Amino acid sequence: MQAYRLSVHRTPKHMYAQIISPENDTVAAASTLQAEVKQALKNGKTGNIEAAEIVGKVIAQKAKKAKIKIVAFDRSGFMFHGRVKALAEAARENGLKF
Repeated sequence: MQAYRLSVHRTPKHMYAQIISPENDTVAAASTLQAEVKQALKNGKTGNIEAAEIVGKVIAQKAKKAKIKIVAFDRSGFMFHGRVKALAEAARENGLKF
């Protein structure tokens, strides 16, 4: 059985997260480019741990709406620390299991 995937991508200025179905369709997406994420930022900076945590929270909320509870974490080759780790922990705290 294949699972849904939480794919993460980061750049120096932004964080992106997508939930991808086993058929390779994007079910949910969140990034620091979205207005709802930018409004939640206190200092307006999108390339920090705070922004990654907000993206993790938003992607977990969108997954709940799509009735997805369990995902495989795809860090896209990025090391599991800093912003990638913050996004993953925020997604876990908001209900995603991986």
